[in-house]
Amino acid sequence: MLHPQRSMAAAWLAVVWACMSMAAAAGFLDELPTMAFEEGFSPLFGEDNMVKSADGRTVSITLNRYTGSGFISSDYYHHGFFSASIKLPKDHTAGVVVAFYLSNGDVFEKTHDELDFEFLGNRYRHEWKMQTNVYGNGSTDRGREERYLMPFDPTADAHRFSILWSSRLIVFYVDGVPIREVPRTPAMGADYPSKPMAMYVTIWDGSTWATDNGKYKVNYKRGPFTAVFSDLVLRGCRVSSDIRLASVDDQDRCAAAEAELMDAEYATMTPGKRMAMRRFRQRQMLYTVCYDTNRYPEPFPECDVNMAERQMYWQWGESKVVRPRVRPRPGHRSKRRPPTPMLVSLQQAD
Repeated sequence: MLHPQRSMAAAWLAVVWACMSMAAAAGFLDELPTMAFEEGFSPLFGEDNMVKSADGRTVSITLNRYTGSGFISSDYYHHGFFSASIKLPKDHTAGVVVAFYLSNGDVFEKTHDELDFEFLGNRYRHEWKMQTNVYGNGSTDRGREERYLMPFDPTADAHRFSILWSSRLIVFYVDGVPIREVPRTPAMGADYPSKPMAMYVTIWDGSTWATDNGKYKVNYKRGPFTAVFSDLVLRGCRVSSDIRLASVDDQDRCAAAEAELMDAEYATMTPGKRMAMRRFRQRQMLYTVCYDTNRYPEPFPECDVNMAERQMYWQWGESKVVRPRVRPRPGHRSKRRPPTPMLVSLQQAD
């Protein structure tokens, strides 16, 4: 349950975020032509749990005790900009996962690429969490995950989430503000997503891991759980041939389309945008592989190690739990000050 002081801090952050995102969004939407569902998507599963608005520009997907739901872009794209306004389910949503992502896992089963926004439900009066993932060539054992708290209530209003994917960098945006940048480096090799991908939207049961590592499951008595997607954007180069055998024509055409894409204002990473991204990360980031020395003693080559972020991670990172140094004997009441807590990694604690 949110403490009153934490609620006040959350309200203050929401005001700050509103100011930041309004400035970042100026001109952002003007460059993004949205589309109706039938113009670029088709059902993936759970079609009975999918409801489209009369104009086809808003789609609701629902998880109930029988099934989740999802849809997929009708085409695969070789780089591009992918975006949607998303409103998440309210109240008790433990175990619920809503995902907005790019993938080619249906074609490349063991060597797939993937770029994710995952939204992780929580207990009643606890906050949703957001995770971004970057996988290349099946590199899930070298997962590049990050997790954050959102500086607003994602169940009260829709917010825009976007992924820019080019041959030289990946950027995740929230309301036009970049929150994560992954530049391509030679050291990444095949870990950089490089094969054509489709866009997916899903809601499903992630009880085994999504909330406190699976401690809290989906409670279907509190459902059904519905997420709403609107302002859908697919700006990328459609691959016309078999994505396993990209033709020379596809490569040339997509290279030209990517050059045009990267000239767009929203695709340009300015110093001001990077400053806004740094502020978001320092305030909202809960976990990043860049500072998880338990999993990866050496940071990934693309990590921009920042000491303020590192300190924040060591204080509040989700791979840490607070444990007392000395446990009092049963029935014994000490008048001394409580022992200073220490940070223990979850891997060590488990």
